[in-house]
Amino acid sequence: MILATNRLILRPWCEDDAEELYKYASDPDVGPPAGWPTHKSVEHSREIIHTALSMPETYAVCLKSDGKPIGSIGFHRRDLATSDDEYELGYWIGKPYWGQGLIPEASREMLRYAFEDLHMNRIWCAYYDGNEKSHRVQEKLGFVYYRTTEGVDVPLLGETRTGHSNLMTRERWQKVNLFRQQKKLLDTFIEKGAITQAQYNKSLADLIRLMEMQGVE
Repeated sequence: MILATNRLILRPWCEDDAEELYKYASDPDVGPPAGWPTHKSVEHSREIIHTALSMPETYAVCLKSDGKPIGSIGFHRRDLATSDDEYELGYWIGKPYWGQGLIPEASREMLRYAFEDLHMNRIWCAYYDGNEKSHRVQEKLGFVYYRTTEGVDVPLLGETRTGHSNLMTRERWQKVNLFRQQKKLLDTFIEKGAITQAQYNKSLADLIRLMEMQGVE
């Protein structure tokens, strides 16, 4: 399966990606906050491609401009997701690409894929205490807080941490998606001169109030 967004291609990992993977996964600011150790060599990255990154529904996050991987995203059923109609979403991206909205962009497409194509009913997402970047991504996506768990095992690092779990239901996703479609429609209207700036400002303010009431950005 290959998925696409405005700026990204989400595709399966391949052995030739090992050098690019090592470039980003060797950074200590990338893996450990998410619960996995830094990669020690290109060969180590190649091994990870053949094991963890070869699991079903695991994708390399690639820029459309050159097709090279800059991060990873995927679904799994290990911790929170226990039923056939639910998945847990995981992701990371290389440090040079932080703050550009790329993981939220990739995640929105993964959510669409999960609910529309895979017919899932719930998608979970979690982050460890202190990983505010991942927390912020989940807020942007519209996930709803579910619970905080103390003493969560992080086996790859031999640690225990505090974990925070969030949930997106099919109904919630449909509501979030509707809000975003309405915002795009307003943007189209103002770009084409179909409404005045004053009308746009009022409609946008009303929409933002509704979105904030639902915890949606």
